[in-house]
Amino acid sequence: MIRVLATFGLIGMVKPGPGTWGSLAAIPAAWGVHQVAGFQGLIFATIILMFAGIKIIERYVEEVLEEDPSEVVIDEVVGMWVALLPISYGAQSAGVPFTALWPGIITAFFAFRILDIAKPGPIGWADRRGGPMGVMLDDVFAGALAAVLVIGIAAVAHLRGW
Repeated sequence: MIRVLATFGLIGMVKPGPGTWGSLAAIPAAWGVHQVAGFQGLIFATIILMFAGIKIIERYVEEVLEEDPSEVVIDEVVGMWVALLPISYGAQSAGVPFTALWPGIITAFFAFRILDIAKPGPIGWADRRGGPMGVMLDDVFAGALAAVLVIGIAAVAHLRGW
């Protein structure tokens, strides 16, 4: 069961690029949470999944004896959910469907993946920290920076009338 949770329903077993597949799988999952519970529910679910994910990663790593196995993607899901929070907020505030903000969803995905792979600044620091907390935090930080980029790009797009 820990394997299923750590790999987000075995999505992390898909090769190549399990992190990318996990990030993609996070999008419809976030949409589903938003549909059921709105922006506040997505915040709550993200926090719960982050703390549960740290424990799940800890248990999984003990079983496989590898510090950061590529198939573990629950951290990518949390990071993507953080990156998608501005989309959820914007959709709820505007009274439009989550999917109506599809340019932001695409921006969040690509920004998150680039930041998660490149690991600039605090993202790299968190990754080098190691352990289950480091595995989770680098994705949380990448998601937070991606969210800031989504907000900035949306602001520019709206000011320019795109």
